[in-house]
Amino acid sequence: MKKTISVIALLCFLFTAKAQNQNDTINPFEKRNDVKINVYFTVLGLFETTYERNLNKKSSLGITALYVFSQRNDEDTNFLISPFYRRYFGKKYASGFFVEGFGTLGSTDGKQLTDMNGNITLNEGPDVIDLSLGLSLGYKWVIKNGIFFEVLVGMGVNLFNADKTDHNVINRRALSVGYRF
Repeated sequence: MKKTISVIALLCFLFTAKAQNQNDTINPFEKRNDVKINVYFTVLGLFETTYERNLNKKSSLGITALYVFSQRNDEDTNFLISPFYRRYFGKKYASGFFVEGFGTLGSTDGKQLTDMNGNITLNEGPDVIDLSLGLSLGYKWVIKNGIFFEVLVGMGVNLFNADKTDHNVINRRALSVGYRF
């Protein structure tokens, strides 16, 4: 019995030692977590931040949150939460050109402009919460010390309440700076 316990303990020790050696040699480009801020939106009075988990060299999952803290812009969005899946086509780890599929839960203003016989009428309704699905294209440049830059453009369509507002399309655009750890 003591011999069996000793063998199991020795095997556990060897597997633990081997796992520690593999983690010590991780390439800085192959770290799995990315956080970023959209600099373009910050200038416009919005705050958008993103967390992305790199699953492997070619794919990742993430979530983006956007909040409007200044009404000086032309955006009619109040907030957005967007989970996404990305597929990378670059040669380096989770970088280069990518295609992104996303879903969005968001709130927009309930404004509607209607044109009746040449007259424009503004109907101010309550804020509208809706779900949307869409696609984005982008490019990510990763620098050796973990800092990266990203450009993104995309579009999605509201699924349920598009008739209650003039905003039936979700536009995604970003010039982001981030850090990989």
